Amino acid sequence: MNKYISEYKEIGIYAISAIFVGLAVGVLDTLFGKVLIFIGTFRDSYAGYLIPMLPFAGLFIVYMYKKIGKNTNKGISLVFAAGNEELEEIPKRMIPLTILGTWITHLFGGSAGREGVAVQIGATFSHAIGRKIPYKNASKIMLITGMAAGFGGLFETPFAATFFALEVLVVGKLEYLALFPALIAAFVASFVSHFLGLEKFSVNLDVALSMDGQTMLKILVLGIIFGAVGGLFAYMLGYAKRYMVEKLPDLRKRIFFVGILISALLLMFHMGRYSGLGTNLIAADFNGEIVYGYDWIVKFILTILTLAAGFQGGEVTPIFSIGSSLGVWLAPLFGLPIEFVAALGYISVFSSATNTLIAPALIGAEVFGFDYLPYFLLTVCVSYVFNGNHSIYGGQKTIL
Repeated sequence: MNKYISEYKEIGIYAISAIFVGLAVGVLDTLFGKVLIFIGTFRDSYAGYLIPMLPFAGLFIVYMYKKIGKNTNKGISLVFAAGNEELEEIPKRMIPLTILGTWITHLFGGSAGREGVAVQIGATFSHAIGRKIPYKNASKIMLITGMAAGFGGLFETPFAATFFALEVLVVGKLEYLALFPALIAAFVASFVSHFLGLEKFSVNLDVALSMDGQTMLKILVLGIIFGAVGGLFAYMLGYAKRYMVEKLPDLRKRIFFVGILISALLLMFHMGRYSGLGTNLIAADFNGEIVYGYDWIVKFILTILTLAAGFQGGEVTPIFSIGSSLGVWLAPLFGLPIEFVAALGYISVFSSATNTLIAPALIGAEVFGFDYLPYFLLTVCVSYVFNGNHSIYGGQKTIL
């Protein structure tokens, strides 16, 4: 009997901690997300004035991190290091720095995401709590819990957020002890951010399909293509980071001169169409607006340049836009509904680039509808296999 009391007590402590984490991270995600939306709208209104200032914004980011950031410019790599027990404590100053750095990057046109910031917020906050809980692996369990809260609060996809946090640290191993608190934190953070008015992206996908042999074959081929593109993105991002460090080891020079190149390309290609998150491209993909066949390629290149140069932000939302824009281009070639193939690309390129399997399928279900989950599972399984075992997260471990 004492054994069960002890176990339920531990579960209860994690559950209460998860509720607290979900509440706090949900509020922080909302603040971060709402300001980011405002920044994106403001930038689009004055793109011609703000985008040319991107190189100087980069210099300010470098100065900010050098003065007060110490090693926090490593960003999400610190989260992975802590999750794999290679780092004892995540510096708390990383939260305001990564938020401010990402806001600046987006204000001046950098092509970057936002999930990295949300995950860092949740992980840093919850890992500190976990270090005070007197149970084995408490810090790791709480770190995963915070990652789920960060992702769930920002995207309001709590099931996907839970499994993303469980899957992403180590490929081939799920930390099941973290499942319950991660689920609680993800749902609480998602509820809080929704209650506070942070908008959720969702599409009422309404297409008639049958799971016949021909459709399955088309989805398999699409999965291979999406898997190759996601794997290539992850590989090229890692390669670009290493190459730029080798050629321009001084971060100030790197971010300034590459920033000039990025600014020029952003202005050259439709005056800032490829700035920021890429949500404008996603909206175009699912609303029947103008989509160029090269949208996904340009967004692919500019996102890699932005992040490799040293600007702040995540990769996931640009990856969503790359996948959905590629899907729009491929749909007529396969004779499938445009919105459906865009949805497959949205989740499958994400699966491939992050080397995760369950979370992307659940993102598809939570964003586009659970009725299509069998199709999502099929394409994600294929894209996961054909990604070349690459990941945008350099700190991700793999168990063979």
